[in-house]
Amino acid sequence: MKTITALAEMSAAVREVKAAGRTIGFVPTMGFLHEGHLSLVREARRVSDIVVVSIFVNPQQFGPGEDFRVYPRDIARDSRMLEPLGVDYLFCPNEGEMYPPGYRTHVEVRDLQDRLCGRSRPEHFRGVCTVVLKLFNIVRPDCAFFGQKDAQQVLIIKRMAADLDLAVSVVARPIVRETDGLALSSRQMYLSPEERRAATVLWRCLEAVRRDCSGGEVRAEVLIQTMKDLIGREPLARVDYLAVVRPDTLEPVARVEGETLVALAVTIGRTRLIDNMLLRPDGWPEGDNVKKLTKG
Repeated sequence: MKTITALAEMSAAVREVKAAGRTIGFVPTMGFLHEGHLSLVREARRVSDIVVVSIFVNPQQFGPGEDFRVYPRDIARDSRMLEPLGVDYLFCPNEGEMYPPGYRTHVEVRDLQDRLCGRSRPEHFRGVCTVVLKLFNIVRPDCAFFGQKDAQQVLIIKRMAADLDLAVSVVARPIVRETDGLALSSRQMYLSPEERRAATVLWRCLEAVRRDCSGGEVRAEVLIQTMKDLIGREPLARVDYLAVVRPDTLEPVARVEGETLVALAVTIGRTRLIDNMLLRPDGWPEGDNVKKLTKG
């Protein structure tokens, strides 16, 4: 695995790969990797000739008062995790190269970026789209891999790629969970033991909604109330949003009819966590997007 920090060097490596007619699988991350990230890397390795992983904590997707300065960073640790997986290039650009003095350009996906997480983090997806487009232009991947846990992010990036005619296939992969259901997140490190226990309320909400739906309850307002009641019984939890929406537009629905996205954001202590589940009217998840548990 070769580690590259300079944009020009990464671009030169990509030109050589493309000239040789080889495909590139790309996994963009902010580092402090966990099994969710590694599952994306394994899939990229399976389907691609060359695998590139980027680590860049993107300041433009953090709002005022958020955790940019303290976001966990450990490149040496991440490198040790990636080395056995057959990654060809680890791309770690610095902020000055990604956003040099005078930088003024940003990318937005209207409407989609303003829903769900976008309501409480109004600049977040503008920052995500901007950095992802820049990384796509540098790495020139054939396929890019993202986790379904960030369902809104995946939808927005797919929309951006389609609208801007980008020659990349954006692939969403299943959520990876702990054995108690908590979706893996780099921000879990912020949780105290008591908060970690409380954080399972997100999964308990989704499981309750799935059970209710499979039992015939398809009214969105009832399913949302079920989640609200569960969170209300967890003193360390505070709701950001609870939503039952169309997975292609994020528009609220009145009933679960066809594939439906149930999404929630909950703050545990001072740590904001998100989760989601794709449902059908019988209550069962589509494919394996919901429960892919780790053994630890």
